[in-house]
Amino acid sequence: MSEPTQADKEKKKTIPPSLSGRRALPPNVSNAEEDEVPVMEMTSLVPRGVNLKDFLEVKEVHMFKSDQDVNKQQHHTDKYYHPKLIVRRGQPFLIQIDFNRPYNPEKDQFWVEYLIGRYPQQNKGTYIPIPLVEELQSGTWGAKITWKEDSSIRLSIMSAPTCIVGKFRLYVAVLTPYGILRTKRNPETDTYILFNPWCPEDSVFLDDEKEREEYVLNDLGVVFHGDINNIKSRSWNYGQFEEGILDACLHLMDRAKLDLSGRGNPVKISRIGSAVINAKDDEGVVAGSWDNIYAYGVAPSAWTGSVDILLEYHSSGMPVRYGQCWVFAGVFNTFLRCIGIPGRIVTNYSSAHDNDANLQLDVFVDEEGKVDSKLTKDSIWNYHCWNEAWMTRPDLPVGFGGWQVVDSTPQENSDGMYRCGPASVQAIKHGHVCFQFDAPFVFAEVNSDVVYSKAMKDGSRVIEHIDKTHIGKLILTKEIGSDRTKDITEQYKFQEGTEEERLALETALMYGVKKQATQDTMEPAGTDVDMDFQVETATLGSDFKVTVTFRNNSRNRYTAIVYLSGNIVFYTGVTKNEFKKHTFDMTLEPLASKISEVLIKSGEYMSQLLEQASLHFFVTARLNETKKILAKQKTSVLQIPKLHIKVPGEKVVGKEMSVIIEFTNPLNQKLVNVSVRLDGPGLLRTTTKMFREIPKNSTLTWEEKCFPRQAGVRKLIASLNCDALRHVYGELDLEVERRPLV
Repeated sequence: MSEPTQADKEKKKTIPPSLSGRRALPPNVSNAEEDEVPVMEMTSLVPRGVNLKDFLEVKEVHMFKSDQDVNKQQHHTDKYYHPKLIVRRGQPFLIQIDFNRPYNPEKDQFWVEYLIGRYPQQNKGTYIPIPLVEELQSGTWGAKITWKEDSSIRLSIMSAPTCIVGKFRLYVAVLTPYGILRTKRNPETDTYILFNPWCPEDSVFLDDEKEREEYVLNDLGVVFHGDINNIKSRSWNYGQFEEGILDACLHLMDRAKLDLSGRGNPVKISRIGSAVINAKDDEGVVAGSWDNIYAYGVAPSAWTGSVDILLEYHSSGMPVRYGQCWVFAGVFNTFLRCIGIPGRIVTNYSSAHDNDANLQLDVFVDEEGKVDSKLTKDSIWNYHCWNEAWMTRPDLPVGFGGWQVVDSTPQENSDGMYRCGPASVQAIKHGHVCFQFDAPFVFAEVNSDVVYSKAMKDGSRVIEHIDKTHIGKLILTKEIGSDRTKDITEQYKFQEGTEEERLALETALMYGVKKQATQDTMEPAGTDVDMDFQVETATLGSDFKVTVTFRNNSRNRYTAIVYLSGNIVFYTGVTKNEFKKHTFDMTLEPLASKISEVLIKSGEYMSQLLEQASLHFFVTARLNETKKILAKQKTSVLQIPKLHIKVPGEKVVGKEMSVIIEFTNPLNQKLVNVSVRLDGPGLLRTTTKMFREIPKNSTLTWEEKCFPRQAGVRKLIASLNCDALRHVYGELDLEVERRPLV
């Protein structure tokens, strides 16, 4: 047998042995659980007279983990309020090892090991022995000695850009002739490894620095709500760097039982994230409620950010009450940004909820022209918030990576759980709804037609009108670097009415998701009479008018019966009750227009109003001469009063600052059991104060003291909540100085 060559010896020296005797039989789904690792792993008996202390021994490992150290600065993790080392994968970081004597590469052999979870295995990526190399190579683990002095060495460690994301345990192993000597378990050397949008080899790589600043590092966002004619905004504190949030986010993957070996894949993580953020079927983070009853919990409109929600869930393990779509989206966005996946909140106005998966919204009216609520199962939300996460999609054809829709609001079941996505935005735009995950549902939300059908007494249905432009009228997200709106409608759909837009719809229908409408009769082409209506902009508690306009385009004289229905609706389009019924006759002269006004009094809607002050109007008209039915629906959101925030005096890091909140009750009634919440990332911890009552026309004043922690432009966010009045917000931008120590 030939002697081993020098190259063989070198190869043997640089490839550490596996952690012996371990088999991952049970599922490995917890980052928190860990096994004991042997400090001494002997392969042969130690002869008498041999002292293991004569071999190289690790005295201390330095992690360079403070906010000012090179690791957190270079890895863009210096904002995390966390004492441990946090780095991003695919990028080198430094550690220093102090030995008991100078390291001699001729006779000493050591390596660094990273372990995660239980039953560590090299082929699962849960046990990573890191060899010493001459030069680091992107794409693979390696450690290079960059500095030596006395008994200390400094290593630059490169992680693989595909490695598991989570909390790793670090050991240093020294090889002796009799086996392996390992450092003891030391939580101070734990290392958090996150996704890296700065690394070209990472599947979440974003090549624009301004986008990375916004979609990964910005801890404040804006949620757009209201309706298409009255766009409203509110700030949201993501707080992804706050104390305890990183561990709370990693805990979510444990709760979702995602195998550790899958935690390097953003497709898998975002999909399980969309399920675990809602509590519908897995006791996840947020319990949804849309019935305006929030006993034993916090009303969705009262939340100002994700921090309280995630910390409460992490500590209690019980779903936090209550959320609606923007709360789910806000918490999900915190999760994405915290672990390093670029994420943003998107708002779709006039968002369709297609219950029967036929890619159209079906509205049925009876022969009198009134909506048949038993037959009409689909609904149109005034707006709906979801998230987009940025990633490659190696599971799809080329061209469908980039922004992916992920939605944690529990609307429809997907593969046995309430979740949605990731669905490629590019695939949705072109109608390629055959690609996973949940693309048909998202396509319907933004680009389905509203089909108005008349249900006849004999069971047949006649299509009266198809509205091709009502759904997905406007899709918004926050502008990079400002709180303004960014219109991204054209990323989801071609311009309404164009050949491309119709082709995308036909492509979607071609993929076999449309049910055959065998008993429907198609609408007749053209119409003699057009009808539309406008709802006057109004403040909560005031009277306003609905103006209905008819245009007779023919030379015939028509008469019509017009029916106006005003409903209190949830923002999801689901009706709570009807507060206004009004029927009137119209005579339409040839080639002429005619207007009719309907007065809506505050007393008709105030006592039944829901939290978003959302009113839905349905106007139908039946032409007596032709039996033709005209139908239109619109939603109006009443203006809600605001909170006012003032900060008198100087604003300096570490110095006491006074925050004053004021609110005047505009209603003709007293408000009782009023909760006010104040939030200010980098300024103060979330604080809540209760006020027993605010008489009508009187002003509430609350002063709170704090000591700002961070300099620069910061934001204060406040919300007011009580049974009679919800969705009351206020916010204030302020500049905090950092004065040099004298």
